[in-house]
Amino acid sequence: MSQKNETAVLFLTLLITAGLIGAGVWWFTRRSGINIPDAVQQGQNTPGNLQGFNTVQNVPSGLFNYGGSTSWAPIRLSVDSAIQAARPEFRLRYVDPVGIAPSSSTGIKMLLDGQLDLAQSSRPILDQEYNQAQQRGFALKQIPIAIDGLAVAVNPNLDIPGLTIDQLKSIYSGKITNWQQLGGPNLTIKPFSRPANSGGTVELFLENVMQGQAFSANVEFVPTTTEALRRLATSPGGIYFASAPEVVPQCTIKPLPIGRQAGEFVPPYLEPFVPLSQCPGKRNQLNVQAFLSGKYPITRNLFVVIKQNNQTEQQAGEAYAKFLQTQQAQELIERAGFVRIR
Repeated sequence: MSQKNETAVLFLTLLITAGLIGAGVWWFTRRSGINIPDAVQQGQNTPGNLQGFNTVQNVPSGLFNYGGSTSWAPIRLSVDSAIQAARPEFRLRYVDPVGIAPSSSTGIKMLLDGQLDLAQSSRPILDQEYNQAQQRGFALKQIPIAIDGLAVAVNPNLDIPGLTIDQLKSIYSGKITNWQQLGGPNLTIKPFSRPANSGGTVELFLENVMQGQAFSANVEFVPTTTEALRRLATSPGGIYFASAPEVVPQCTIKPLPIGRQAGEFVPPYLEPFVPLSQCPGKRNQLNVQAFLSGKYPITRNLFVVIKQNNQTEQQAGEAYAKFLQTQQAQELIERAGFVRIR
């Protein structure tokens, strides 16, 4: 075969190969619904592709007040300190409410009142809060940054395999008052809770578990989770609920598997359960996959709440949310016991 013919054959082969590759890409994108130019363009602009704190742009300089949900405490401790170490121009100051306990509700109220530049919430913004913002000439925006769940804890000596959502509701509404009614020992149930107006954790429980029904008169209210866990450790029939990262690693109480129906119990911890006798040398870890998939029945998002007023507060809130959406922050959030949103 002449050199001219070989060249022609080679050129034709390359054309056929390119055509096959092109057809394969077209088939894949048609089946997957992906528009490649759009995907590339979106990938360049999404916060999820920000690797570290130094990649975040449009960060205002100054001191910014923030606060809100107590469930955010592990994030404030580990993630926020890392942000400020990397970006010293962006300084954060935690502000407690005066005369009342901190919570998602008080944080959003302080944001509305101009006492905070951004708020941390463990529940979505309520319609009335949107309306209050509108009446004051601005809007509110919520940005999810992590997934959390509620864990139910009992005294470590209580022998019970788990509880359904309906059983939890019956306990806190006063219909079930003895553990014997649930297959446990003949022991009076002592339910604990933070007050109903104390924030997103209790609000989530009231909405998802109680379904709007009020707590019964036998529920004992305690001001903080720390105090509740202390009381639970010395109350043989006690039960309490709180943010899963606050409960699962504890050494003095026992988290319970929860199910939507009997026989479908899902533990908030990774199995096998680490006996409390081995704690604190070893601690139970969060069941991340169960929260991420929604298999665990009581989950929620954590939100940064931003005041949209085209002022410095909005710029600070958006920058903070972007910091928390970076790969660096999401890894720290995961280490803090929450489930990463990205």
